[in-house]
Amino acid sequence: MKDLVNGTWEACATPVGVDLENPATSEVTGPALGSSTARTEEALAAADALGAWAAPVEERADILDRIAAAVAGAAPEITALESRATGVPIRQTTPLGMILAGAFALAASQLRLGILTSTAVREDGREVLVERLPWGPAACLVPWNAPAPMAAHKVANALAAGCPTILKPSEYAPFGTERLAEVIDAVLRDAGAPPALFQLLHGGAEVGARIVSDPRIRAVSFTGGLGGGRAVAAACAYDIKPVQLELGGNNALIVLPDADEAIAARAAADLLTTLNGQWCRALGRLIVPAGREQALADAVLSRMNEMTAGDPADEATDYGPLIHSGHRAAVIKARDDLGGVINESTLTGPGNTLAPALVLGADPARTTEEIFGPVAAVHGYETVDEAVALANGTRYGLEGYVFGADEEAALAVAKRVRAGEVKVNGSSVMSLHLFTPRPAWGISGYSEEGTAETLLFFTNPRVVGVENGFALHSRS
Repeated sequence: MKDLVNGTWEACATPVGVDLENPATSEVTGPALGSSTARTEEALAAADALGAWAAPVEERADILDRIAAAVAGAAPEITALESRATGVPIRQTTPLGMILAGAFALAASQLRLGILTSTAVREDGREVLVERLPWGPAACLVPWNAPAPMAAHKVANALAAGCPTILKPSEYAPFGTERLAEVIDAVLRDAGAPPALFQLLHGGAEVGARIVSDPRIRAVSFTGGLGGGRAVAAACAYDIKPVQLELGGNNALIVLPDADEAIAARAAADLLTTLNGQWCRALGRLIVPAGREQALADAVLSRMNEMTAGDPADEATDYGPLIHSGHRAAVIKARDDLGGVINESTLTGPGNTLAPALVLGADPARTTEEIFGPVAAVHGYETVDEAVALANGTRYGLEGYVFGADEEAALAVAKRVRAGEVKVNGSSVMSLHLFTPRPAWGISGYSEEGTAETLLFFTNPRVVGVENGFALHSRS
């Protein structure tokens, strides 16, 4: 592992306190290493000294396009590193790799659309200019389940805004993000950008806390778990710095009485196996008409049993191992603590693979928390009102899913689900629309992400104009 500080790459040597594993074998590959206190301080000081990227908007857009082209060329290598570190099958990390270059191209296009400037015209014909300016040095912290795509999205928009950017990946999956950082750095160097414009630091919670709590960091974008999100929010509150949080979810899929059982089962199976169940929009609760709980569970299990579990590097693998044996143990404990009857699939494989499971008969009050693994509870309902209440019976509010043959009725139910995005008759990992926000409710986060929203997050408006001469206490 190497960090990048003020234009220099240096091998990390500070132990983080966790061992990295090969998810496909459970074998320890070495200790996770982080940036030293001195390197972290140097990065913060360099970002603060730069303050903002002074390049004109069109120049920034051109450089972002150059980064997009370079990242596209490196995408196969980055997605292979992601698969090896996280256990996510290469056939899933490869399509997600489209986000890598796309994030920088989209940020460039937003700049060219003039998203950072606008004017308002007063009644006297005078124009008032509204400029969106960079907050200043920004920190981008990404988790381990799909680190490089998330890093690309955050970094592209922070740079587009003009913020000197410090990126910190999870200590459990640093390699794909580090390779992405190498590509970004090479393009910025070639373009003559300031060396402190983009920096990379490695480490665990201690390094993250040092970055986020430093008053020289003026904006923080964090994707991760609830515990980390709370710590980040608390640190940012002290300096009144803007924070963008995308946290967890305990997402419900409501199967309406007229839904096609096979279609709903396929969606539930996909939600449980995408990223090996380790993603914030995965299925947490399957809510079905009373009396059909076992039938729907069997249909979901049947669908998953047709998949192939194996080495994540194998193109034939649909479902891979969990990232770490410690996380596997935590998912098993959370599953067993639900208290219901566990219905396991036969989808087993090497290393840290855990068979996806549905739990029937659990008390809904015990299924309100996120598990972050291939486990979901199944609940029956008598009325649609009860189904909506079950779906909303959690403090999370990230994603929701509703399936029904009557699309209008399904949409009406979807509008009652308390979540940032609710998909009707679909369960894709992609958003409903490229240019809609990705919001969250409750403890799933706040300050939504999105194609435009993330760029705007890293900026703050300044309004400039000529006063019209009116004053409350003017004297002639």
